Amino acid sequence: MYRVNEIFLSLQGEGYHTGMPAVFVRFSMCNLACPWCDTDFAAYTPMSAADIVAEVERVAGNLSAAATAVRPLLVLTGGEPSLQVDDALVEALHNAGWYVCIETNGTHPLPAAIDWVTCSPKEHSRVVLSQVSELKVVYLAQDVEAWRRQISASHYYLQPCSCNNTDAVVAYILAHPWWRLSLQTQKYLDIK
Repeated sequence: MYRVNEIFLSLQGEGYHTGMPAVFVRFSMCNLACPWCDTDFAAYTPMSAADIVAEVERVAGNLSAAATAVRPLLVLTGGEPSLQVDDALVEALHNAGWYVCIETNGTHPLPAAIDWVTCSPKEHSRVVLSQVSELKVVYLAQDVEAWRRQISASHYYLQPCSCNNTDAVVAYILAHPWWRLSLQTQKYLDIK
């Protein structure tokens, strides 16, 4: 059984897939304690892989017919989803036709079949991932180049912390143009 905090339909607000419709499966539990985290770890529903797929399908029923004609985007997030996501869940989601993305802090190995990996490492954590689809670092004036050297990615993003230090992030990117800006557009739009 997986501890699922919530499953909902929204737009991906951050990183490479910003603006795309997505079903989010938010897991409870995390091995880190980031002060900006928005997950209530005490709240969860125990669900099997079949339960998760059924709820994802129910929630996705809110997509238009045109949206369901393309392979849907599904985002496993948390908390820290790598504490719970396993091969059986990824296989169940793939069998239902989902493109499976994960947003992880990178401190635990992942099932190999995940389609898109977004790694958002945190200071003073031991990251075990070395190759990801996108590296997305919440910028707090730390040495982000150390993460870039450690983790190979197709895309590199810096993100302001809770929309509070955007000027500093923009200045850093202007001086280090291999990074791209990621904004928490869901916060600007006031959507989930």
